[in-house]
Amino acid sequence: MNTPFLDRLEDFFWARHSNPKSGWTRVPTGPVLVYAIYRRDWRILIAAVLFATVNPFLFSPPETEDAWMTRAVLAERWWIREEANGTVGRTYPNVCNTVSALAFVYTLVAAWRRRPVGTTVGTILAFGLKFWWVGALVRRYDDRETKRR
Repeated sequence: MNTPFLDRLEDFFWARHSNPKSGWTRVPTGPVLVYAIYRRDWRILIAAVLFATVNPFLFSPPETEDAWMTRAVLAERWWIREEANGTVGRTYPNVCNTVSALAFVYTLVAAWRRRPVGTTVGTILAFGLKFWWVGALVRRYDDRETKRR
C-alpha cells in the first residue's frame, strides 16, 4: 500500500521519465551494460547503472504526449497501474517482454563467456522484443484514447 508521499514520488518519476529524451537516452544503456560485461570493464558497468538510475530525474516532464517515446512510457504505466497487468506473462503482448527478459539474461551470460555471436544475437532479440512489447502497449494506449471520444 502506497503512502501519499510514495504516490507523489511515483508520479514525479513517471512524469519526468516520460520525457522522450529520458526514454531515448536510456535505450543504449542495455547494450552498454552488455559491452561492459563482455569487456570486463567495471567502470563502464558502474557508469551505465548510475546513468540508468538518475536518468529519469535529469529531464523535465514533456509538454505534450505527441512523442512516441512519451506515449511508450505512459502506456507502460497505464498497462501496469490502470489496467492491472504485469509486465511478463504467457499472453500477448506480455509474452514479448517475457521472452525479451529471458533473451537479455542469455545475452549477459553470452557476454560473460565472451561469445560474440550469442551476445550480438541475444542483444538484437532482447531489444527487438522489448520494442515490440512497448509498441503493442502504445497501440493499446492510443486506442484507449480513441474509444473515450
